[in-house]
Amino acid sequence: MIQVSNLTKKFGSHISLDSVNCEFNKNESIALMGANGAGKTTLIRSIMGYYHPDAGEVLINGLNPVKERMKVLEHISFVPQLPPPIKLSIDELLQYITVSANVDKELIKHYANEMKLDIAANMSKSFFKLSGGMKQKLLIAISLAKKSDIIIYDEPTANLDPKARDDFYRLLKQNEEEKVLLFVTHRLEEVKDLVNRQIYMDLGKIVSDERV
Repeated sequence: MIQVSNLTKKFGSHISLDSVNCEFNKNESIALMGANGAGKTTLIRSIMGYYHPDAGEVLINGLNPVKERMKVLEHISFVPQLPPPIKLSIDELLQYITVSANVDKELIKHYANEMKLDIAANMSKSFFKLSGGMKQKLLIAISLAKKSDIIIYDEPTANLDPKARDDFYRLLKQNEEEKVLLFVTHRLEEVKDLVNRQIYMDLGKIVSDERV
């Protein structure tokens, strides 16, 4: 589903990705690990079409994520480490997502409730003014409701309390078939029961890629 071939990305004289090769396929749950500056975020942003490669290519279901970005993003759900500064109310945000990404609003509400987020009581509140945990729960609910082939989580449990983390892992277990799940994480112990593949990056290269 995701094919990365000889991918190189430079920022000035700094090489962020150094001829990276890897594939991510259906039914794989991958922990992508490495120190800050290892290239993890650059790889994720290249997969999503944010960056133009200096060499090599990325293909998502055979599509180039830079040239055919709208089509590619239809297949991807992404939850960033830092929630975006969205000023819309929750009601407006759900309406926007329903129209722009063809996501069932009631399904978002279902997953929000499963994450113990009282969405009905907060519909008029600005997303921007929610607590970090509430933002994270809503973004997770949206990612699951979208029913994407590829779900990417960047430190998804950073703002979640232990009970919310348990709910998150339970929901992922129920929704992991026929998907690529990609976790960018510094805490392997939190996702080790969910992943079947562990990739370590360092200095823009993949230094370890193991099935578990």
